[in-house]
Amino acid sequence: MHSFPDTWLVIPLYNEAEVVGDVVRGALPTFPHIVCVDDGSRDGSAEVAIAAGAVVVQHPINLGQGAALQTGFDYVRTQTDGRYVVTFDSDGQHRVSDAVAMRQRAEADDLAIVYGSRFLGTKAQTGWLKALVLKTAALVTRWQTGLRLTDAHNGLRLLRRDALDQVNLQQNRMAHASEIVEQLSKTDLPWAEMPVHIDYTDYSRAKGQSLFNSVNILVELVMR
Repeated sequence: MHSFPDTWLVIPLYNEAEVVGDVVRGALPTFPHIVCVDDGSRDGSAEVAIAAGAVVVQHPINLGQGAALQTGFDYVRTQTDGRYVVTFDSDGQHRVSDAVAMRQRAEADDLAIVYGSRFLGTKAQTGWLKALVLKTAALVTRWQTGLRLTDAHNGLRLLRRDALDQVNLQQNRMAHASEIVEQLSKTDLPWAEMPVHIDYTDYSRAKGQSLFNSVNILVELVMR
């Protein structure tokens, strides 16, 4: 199996002790460098991630996913010579094979940014109402940034180091997904969007993949 030692997975982590061990162990053979940012978990997630083989950086209190991503980005920038980062969920929704395809596409096409999209290629498992909310959010993001993305709030994305160096997230919570697209759109670096799978499970839905969360994303996007 091919591995990518020049690529770091950045995994925000909050109360995912039940699944994060499997996520880390599943990715390590392909991506041997993984940093989990434990965002104030109270269920031992950090210890599980460490035991599985990840580097863990911890927030003393819960700050939000945007803050966790920025901490992970800062770690890669200041502590490693990694060429790429891939943002990856801790609840098992993302596939390592999709991250590999994005990494290979970045190298082959000299791309600095690769966005994942659940609305390209195979049919998304997303319900119609949630899909409507997310596609509306993509339209608002297109209006704000000029980027013709189909899925602006997909958490699976790849950044080359020159793109990473230009990201400085200030939105600690869900609005970071719009903020990162906005900041990257100003870099004029080459980018692409690729189809990826989102594996919705009963566990991931219960942890926060509800329609309510999607509506929150849209509200935060409009209110910014």
